[in-house]
Amino acid sequence: MIESVSSASSQKELLNVLNGRAVSRRPLWFMRQAGRYLKEYKQVREQAGSFLKLCYTPELAAEVTIQPLRRFDLDAAILFSDILVIPQALGSTLDFVENEGPVLQTVRSKDDVSKLDDNRIAEILGPIIETVKLVKPQLKPHESFIGFCGAPWTVATYMIEGGTSSDRALAKKAAFSGEAWFDQLIDILVETSIEYLAMQVAGGVEVLQIFDSWASDLPDIFRGKYCFKPISRIISGLRDKGITVPIIGFARGLGSGQEEFVDRVDVSAVGVESNLSLAWIRDNLIGKTVVQGNLDPVLLDCGGPGLAINIEHILQHLPKDRHIFNLGHGIRQTTDVEHVSQMIDIVREYDNKSG
Repeated sequence: MIESVSSASSQKELLNVLNGRAVSRRPLWFMRQAGRYLKEYKQVREQAGSFLKLCYTPELAAEVTIQPLRRFDLDAAILFSDILVIPQALGSTLDFVENEGPVLQTVRSKDDVSKLDDNRIAEILGPIIETVKLVKPQLKPHESFIGFCGAPWTVATYMIEGGTSSDRALAKKAAFSGEAWFDQLIDILVETSIEYLAMQVAGGVEVLQIFDSWASDLPDIFRGKYCFKPISRIISGLRDKGITVPIIGFARGLGSGQEEFVDRVDVSAVGVESNLSLAWIRDNLIGKTVVQGNLDPVLLDCGGPGLAINIEHILQHLPKDRHIFNLGHGIRQTTDVEHVSQMIDIVREYDNKSG
């Protein structure tokens, strides 16, 4: 049942839809909205000198967090950071190589796990919380603030593979073989994620998103143990601390498994991938939870009539009081900002016409 909108919260449509309140317009933000498709981001990135320095320099990270909201009519800012700051905070070396991606110290044994140290999480990730504190006062009354972390399965894959991998085979072998050290690694990532997200909320974020980008790697027999349960434990840990902010779960690539995800994980909304049928989403998810997504980022990259048709297709299937307009994954580096403006205009005009 949709609640009436209180005067205190009526301006923040993202919070309204996540809390089951009526909305006057469909909330809209997009993953990786602060980033390389913006010329102003590139200037700040060059000033920082490296991606990690940008993440850990609060003034610069706050600037790129805010940049897209200066350009576009969005309903939320998302903290500029990276899911791999957690393994770095645990003591793993981390670097980002141009045109290659992240390179991490590998964790592949009981001895490697034993070297991880969770005693300095607050200290090492402190600058990121300073970014949160710098961003919050700059937001307009209708703009919500989203914090995030990577889900344990996805973060563990990077730690085991030592960076980006085409198939995450080493991580899957550790999980499928029931390696005790792998389960211990998942436990450490759960507890560290709880601490990190709690820090973000204390700093001022109002919504959290947990990214399980490689959830589709897991056969359904392993999803409960390595996708659903770790995310559920993070949410329970936050609730046990008295943290009540809405939490969006993004377990990318589960397909029809998204229904089980929603049934087993107490999320406020579920992010869905681009290739999931809208009719299926409408019939199987909308009645259970708020849905976020699912425009294909390549369509946004293309722009033009194809983009317009697909946006309207999404809007026709998903009601604005149960939907957060977003992409099925992050915006592509090559995307023209005019296409972003086109997308936002179409969404706003559609909701204005439909009432």
